[in-house]
Amino acid sequence: MASRFLTLAAAAIAASVSAFSASAQTQVRVGVIPVLGVAPIFVVEKEGWAKEAGFDFKFTTFESGPAMIQALASGTLDVYVAGVAPLGVARSKGIDIRVVTATAVEEMTVAAGPKLAPSFKPGVSGAQALKDFRAANGKPARLATQPPGSVPHTTLVHWLTQVIKADKADYEIVPMGIDATQQALLSGAVDGATIREPTDTIVQQRDPRIKVVALGGEMFPNQPGTVVAFSGAFLTKNQDGVQKLVNALVKADALIKAEPKRVAPFVEAALGKGLIDTATIEKALTSPASKFTADPRVIMDATAKMQTYQVSIGTLEKDVPLDGLFDTSFYVKAAQK
Repeated sequence: MASRFLTLAAAAIAASVSAFSASAQTQVRVGVIPVLGVAPIFVVEKEGWAKEAGFDFKFTTFESGPAMIQALASGTLDVYVAGVAPLGVARSKGIDIRVVTATAVEEMTVAAGPKLAPSFKPGVSGAQALKDFRAANGKPARLATQPPGSVPHTTLVHWLTQVIKADKADYEIVPMGIDATQQALLSGAVDGATIREPTDTIVQQRDPRIKVVALGGEMFPNQPGTVVAFSGAFLTKNQDGVQKLVNALVKADALIKAEPKRVAPFVEAALGKGLIDTATIEKALTSPASKFTADPRVIMDATAKMQTYQVSIGTLEKDVPLDGLFDTSFYVKAAQK
């Protein structure tokens, strides 16, 4: 009888602890864009590390970083997982947002569609390829990218004007959302586009005539990409939990590199929407266009250079001091472990 009583008491205590643990979870509103660079945050969730840190993630998907800025401004997001470039705009508008880790660098690529790809021949410069396309088709190449102020738009303009120095008459930039960009490239509605994994892998599997003609490092050296950033208010209130989460993000970065096959199902469940198989995600995780890193320090100089460039092309009003944007202390502690 006593044994049965102790068993029931133990069960009651366990249930009580479990209920307390569930109620102790802090709900965290996380904004993401549907690209492979956000994979570490989904690995953290699927491995259970977010809950271990005391967080219950609620994800919202956005089509671009600039679209997410409005949610930050209205206070409806706690965590931003997207390109770093729009955060300069956010800070210039008085939004307190702080980057704690990177997730990937040099993510963007330039893909040429079936009509444009043949112009990019060995020994032919990018500028000449675009010129040859216009001469053959009687119109400039239409290149899809995300809105001005985003990393895709910034890196595309930099590649066109500063790297290959193309004639402005030979191309037309068409801003649109990420999903629309993929569909436009596959349907031939545009001639080329800036895309990231897993889109690079997906579009080339569906149409082998599509060709990647520039990788991220060619478009903008050490191109700063996706980051994990917290609102200042959330960060101040949840220092211990944020540290645990950054520890988990560093583990996730290492796991993606070491065991892409293990994490591919996690990423497919989050990004695939039933339309992408796990094998495709695994291939994308190991592609030349995928460069994961959690260290925010590796992108600080490049972020400053990108911001200066955004000012020069008019997508950012003025340079914003970056000292308050990056809080590397969490990553440094995590890396020491």
